[in-house]
Amino acid sequence: MKRKLLYFILPIITLVLEILPYGAVCIFADGLNNIHRVTYSYFDLIPFGNANFAPLLTAIISCLVIIILIIHLFIDNHRIIMLVKTLLLVALILSLCPLLYGFDYYSLIGVLITLSIFAELLLLSFTTKNTNI
Repeated sequence: MKRKLLYFILPIITLVLEILPYGAVCIFADGLNNIHRVTYSYFDLIPFGNANFAPLLTAIISCLVIIILIIHLFIDNHRIIMLVKTLLLVALILSLCPLLYGFDYYSLIGVLITLSIFAELLLLSFTTKNTNI
């Protein structure tokens, strides 16, 4: 039971980082030389509406991971861990998607979110029995 509770540390850190208003980046221009870089929470719909869809999807998957880990506290099934690993892999790929627009669309908080998702994936892979992902 204690080991299962350790699985919650990194997803909760990830969730807190996603709530902060410094993760998702939008760049607006109101003239030729007036460019504004504005940061938002991963849960904010403004980046999603401006074609930066990955932060919101990453945040939704992070919430799903926490919910499924709560279910795993009561039901010890290997399929649940495999589902969490798969969701974490999808979240990891989505958290890197803002780099497709360029490095200006990626923030330090975004890097920390990506690292915490990757660390949770590694933690689950090395502490569970079948590490096939």
